[in-house]
Amino acid sequence: MPDLPNPTELAIPAFVLLMLVEIWWVRRRDRRAYEPRDTLTSLALGLGSTVAGALTGGLALLIAFQVYEHRIFDIGWVWWAWPIAFLFDDFAYYWSHRLGHRVRWMWAAHVIHHSSQHYNLSTALRQTWTGFFTPGLLIGLPMFWLGFHPLMVAFCGGLNLIYQFWIHTEAVKRLPRWFEAVMNSPSHHRVHHAINPGYLDSNYAGVFIVWDKMFGTFVPERDDVRIQYGIVKQLGSFNLLWAAFHEWVGIARDMWSAPGLRNKLGYLLRPPGWSHDGSRETSDSIKAAWAARQPVRPAAQPYPDGSLTPAE
Repeated sequence: MPDLPNPTELAIPAFVLLMLVEIWWVRRRDRRAYEPRDTLTSLALGLGSTVAGALTGGLALLIAFQVYEHRIFDIGWVWWAWPIAFLFDDFAYYWSHRLGHRVRWMWAAHVIHHSSQHYNLSTALRQTWTGFFTPGLLIGLPMFWLGFHPLMVAFCGGLNLIYQFWIHTEAVKRLPRWFEAVMNSPSHHRVHHAINPGYLDSNYAGVFIVWDKMFGTFVPERDDVRIQYGIVKQLGSFNLLWAAFHEWVGIARDMWSAPGLRNKLGYLLRPPGWSHDGSRETSDSIKAAWAARQPVRPAAQPYPDGSLTPAE
């Protein structure tokens, strides 16, 4: 078994250098692009995530190795397993990320990453402190059962995180069409972080945007829409502990006051914003109300040969 380094730890100097370059670049154009308190909060949340990962990572690996002991294939460390593991890990990330927006239990951990109203490379460092306490780990377990070594998968996951760092920027506008067609990009990921109604719950990809296109969650960035970042109910604070735990506090309050077991579980398992009395808004209801306000576009009219052209 090879002695694999932690790729994210090796990438830290590059992260710092790229952040400094971005700060210099964007502040020449807009001094408000980097808000010092917001950036410090992001850095502190990133540090806290590293500590939390060190405390819980061993137990997560233990679970992975327990599943790996019952593998159905003995894949080993052959060269062709690496690209397949990377692809499978990114596929698992897509579904884990998607559920992280659709199940409040998982959103409570993931919301940290979306809590900044700014979008820059420091935002990428806002990572969860409590991800271990959600069911997200279960989504990757089939890879170990199939026979991919847990350390191989962990290394691929680290490469995935490194890739995602650079797409958290407004300094890069559009990339070549062939790249944007297959890969996640700053343009695609800006949409994911937006709270504009038409952009909510879209572009969950880690590395390959093709997953969103396959499963109907892809939304392209529009040049005529000014993106607003953050969460639907903005955090409104730079308090570190509140940023890390506010959604867990909200879940506890809602479950305590909800009538009946079914409603209590609803506040844990249904989408963020769900309420037993319908008094709150989910992303689905926000998008539906927004769509209903959009002007109706004229239908396309067929030519005699069956082709379509926009109506006059």
